Amino acid sequence: MVNEKKTLPKRIILMRHGESAGNIDAGAYATTPDHKIPLTEEGREQAREAGKKMRALISTHSGDGACGENWRAYFYVSPYERTRTTLREVGKAFSRRRVIGVREECRIREQDFGNFQVEERMRIVKETRERFGRFFYRFPEGESAADVYDRVSSFLESLWRDVDMNRHQVEASSELNLVIVSHGLTSRVFLTKWFKWTVEEFERLNNFGNCEFRVLELGGSGEYTFGIHHSEEEMLAWGMSKDMIDDQMERVDGSRVTTSNDTCPLHLNEYFDLLDETDDEE
Repeated sequence: MVNEKKTLPKRIILMRHGESAGNIDAGAYATTPDHKIPLTEEGREQAREAGKKMRALISTHSGDGACGENWRAYFYVSPYERTRTTLREVGKAFSRRRVIGVREECRIREQDFGNFQVEERMRIVKETRERFGRFFYRFPEGESAADVYDRVSSFLESLWRDVDMNRHQVEASSELNLVIVSHGLTSRVFLTKWFKWTVEEFERLNNFGNCEFRVLELGGSGEYTFGIHHSEEEMLAWGMSKDMIDDQMERVDGSRVTTSNDTCPLHLNEYFDLLDETDDEE
């Protein structure tokens, strides 16, 4: 049964793991399974600093009164070693009182590039991916971004069931912050699904930096937006188009007209540009 008094998350924060051994030496994947690739010491420090920044952002921008005082955080984390270690270091910035819980979530793991990855072979494979298309190319013995999209879609359905049924067990007077500690491509796929972006819009997106986090917050429209915590210049650097950025900014104050893919007209002319304006017969 759906909880009619459900509390929507105030923020959904997407974070990529810190610098890993694979980020500085691609040869690591030839001898170490991807899910066991560790963070470097620099990666651990990045995570500790990111945790401090994240906590400061949440506490500084929380609402007035009880709601601002009672903010809470719930974490979803990929089961890979580098994401789990990232969360452990991020968590050092939070008191136990602020953390509702943590869930290890296999569906937000890294894209599967195959098993042990021989560096020279992977270089050729990635060159082929660029020619084929980054979204649909499936790595031998691995996944395509389209495969990741399918499992991330399933995760999103579960996330909203958690919200609907108040499985986060957050009090009505509290601000809920959902933090998803994952991987670069997985996070971009998550956003593509969330905002119903097209394959072409996905393929123009740039990757997250190590321990970079991007903040979605409820705007005046009742929809989530990057426009509260991020500038248009930042979003442009992420690879977003002007239309994508305009959509984000219109969500901030509620001025957005419903022209997204929710009702399809955003891309209507791409497919039906030759239609008559009316169905009157001559």
